[in-house]
Formats: sequence, C-alpha cells, structure tokens
Amino acid sequence: MALIECPSCQKRISSKAKECSHCRSKTDGDNESVRIISHIQQSNKLMTHSFVFLTLFIAGVVIWFWGGETATGIQSYIATGCFVFGFVGYSVTRARIVLHKRKSV
Repeated sequence: MALIECPSCQKRISSKAKECSHCRSKTDGDNESVRIISHIQQSNKLMTHSFVFLTLFIAGVVIWFWGGETATGIQSYIATGCFVFGFVGYSVTRARIVLHKRKSV
C-alpha cells in the first residue's frame, strides 16, 4: 500500500482506496482527465482572484483621486486600504499563478 495524490484535490490517499476520503471522488477510471480538469479549474480560480484584486487596486486609485483632488479624512483611509490590499493580493496571486503554471499536469 502506497500513498498517492487524489486526481481531484491533490491530497494524499491510499493507493487501495476506491474513493478519496477528502473530496469523495472515485479513484478508479480515467484519472488523467480528472487531473487536467482540476488543473484548469484551479487556473480559472486563480485568474478570478487576480482580477478581483486588480479591480480593488484600481478602485483604491479612483477613490483617492475622486473629484480631482487627493483624498482627505476617511476617504483617504479607505482608498489606501483598497490600494494596499489590492496590490498585495494581486502580487501574491500572480506569484501563485506562476507556480501553478510550472506544475506539470
């Protein structure tokens, strides 16, 4: 008995298991197509996260310069929060996308 990766969730399971104990997907059958579909779904999820963080980053810039002048008071705190959270989230997500693309299917 050896430990293998589940084709759907990539968690370690027994090679003799009929289904994954984590995600309940069947381990018999065409595992290659399940692995490819799972890889594509993860890529799509990461791209969606990247888009959300980029939108948040742009929203921070728009809030900061709304009305032609730089923001003051609470508006500046909201804009700075959106800007920083969006930038950091986008950077981390892009790094995760690069690492995900390096992983073979």
